[in-house]
Amino acid sequence: MGDLAAEFNSLQALITSGTDLRQPTPAAGWDIGASVSHLIGCDLVAKEAIAAPGEFQRARPATDDGLAELLESHIATRQDLPVEQLRQEWADAFAALLRAFKSTRRDQKVPWFGPPMSPATLATARLMEYWAHGQDVAEALKIVPRPTDRIRHVCHLGFVTFEFCFANRGLAVPASPPRVELRLPSGQPWVRGPEDAHAFVTGDALDFALVVTQRRHRLDAALTCQGEAAEQWLAIAQCFAGPPGPGRQPSEAE
Repeated sequence: MGDLAAEFNSLQALITSGTDLRQPTPAAGWDIGASVSHLIGCDLVAKEAIAAPGEFQRARPATDDGLAELLESHIATRQDLPVEQLRQEWADAFAALLRAFKSTRRDQKVPWFGPPMSPATLATARLMEYWAHGQDVAEALKIVPRPTDRIRHVCHLGFVTFEFCFANRGLAVPASPPRVELRLPSGQPWVRGPEDAHAFVTGDALDFALVVTQRRHRLDAALTCQGEAAEQWLAIAQCFAGPPGPGRQPSEAE
């Protein structure tokens, strides 16, 4: 939980009393306030999934449209809040989520929007969302965030969602995932995938994380692909739940 808390702290530190919540981010249709409101709403939903799984399952939307409406409501109900009130609500929601995580068992399964998952996996998913929206907020504020090795959690989700990326688009899943060999910000290697793979993705962990969270187009990332499975994967990579995301356009097209 320490890495999740650190990701929360690093993002909240960017948003001060003087921040313009209406400042647009690179995510189309999302401003800074919407990004924060989304994180607040999802933290509260995650807390409920842990602490009251029965209530969560009864209220969980049955369709993608229903899920989209729920996520939009998180933003709409907070769109007029002043920045200090939004920050306080955010801190309270995150603290409640951490308390819920501390009450879990390792072998517990938490219901979510998809298959149930362990508390550790849900915490990783929350960290990924914090990191991804943090990239948007930082770019809106013209801040270049210093990457840390916490990015390995995002890379992990990017790798384990290999099959999901294809199935989510109704595509045939390749027989085997590529070998992924990345360099973390500290310089340490991060490696996943079979040693005898026929396809490879190599490069910087930051670029890989930006691609799998759809914060950077594949063509703008310093990643090397070898093999059809690797090329296909990075073109559709998506480590977050929900229908296929539109991703970002190449910088040349902006």
